[in-house]
Amino acid sequence: MIKTHKDLDVWKKSMDLVMDVYRDTQTFPKEEVYGLTSQIRRAVVSIPCNVAEGASRNSKKEFGQYLYIALGSASELETQILIADRLGYLQESGRLLIKTEAIKKMLNGLISHLTRKTS
Repeated sequence: MIKTHKDLDVWKKSMDLVMDVYRDTQTFPKEEVYGLTSQIRRAVVSIPCNVAEGASRNSKKEFGQYLYIALGSASELETQILIADRLGYLQESGRLLIKTEAIKKMLNGLISHLTRKTS
């Protein structure tokens, strides 16, 4: 039985990803502080925040809408990781991409589960 968003595996995994991204972006060039560093951090933080906000809503439909927003943020993050990799800012982009893809799959699974229950 899920009591809060903190019980959801996708929330836990996305919180772990936040920590990884913050650690990995510490080495980005200083001129990127207000650019890519800020963007990538906002995108990764958006994932667990939208899961949490959606889980607190009154309906499964609303929860699903927030999960779609989280999914969009995960896709945005994926693109930003690829950009950072192309610029040579990330040494282990593959690890972050694998974790991001796993979270996207979990979000899609939860969305599908909610859709089946509301149909």
